[in-house]
Amino acid sequence: MARVVVDVMLKPEILDPQGQAVQRALPRLGFEGIADVRQGKRFELEVAGPVDDAALARIHEMAETFLANTVIEDFVVKVEGAEKGDAEKARGEAEKAEKVGEPK
Repeated sequence: MARVVVDVMLKPEILDPQGQAVQRALPRLGFEGIADVRQGKRFELEVAGPVDDAALARIHEMAETFLANTVIEDFVVKVEGAEKGDAEKARGEAEKAEKVGEPK
């Protein structure tokens, strides 16, 4: 079984009040030197069966229509924890991870 991770983050031009609140709290808690904090979501999907191009396309569609609000959020799809024989393909797929909203 392989794990596919979908990371969802607010687009850079969208204000992140939750991230700003964390950033302001860090110095009070003794954590200095953090210039910016952005808060996001991480979805870990355990895929039954091979993570081939069709499965990744389906997961990309799921992320675009359900997991992320693409008006204000970007997302990246990555493959983790592939079988030993699938490691090379997983690396290739991770390199091809598409970030929605980024100019092509």
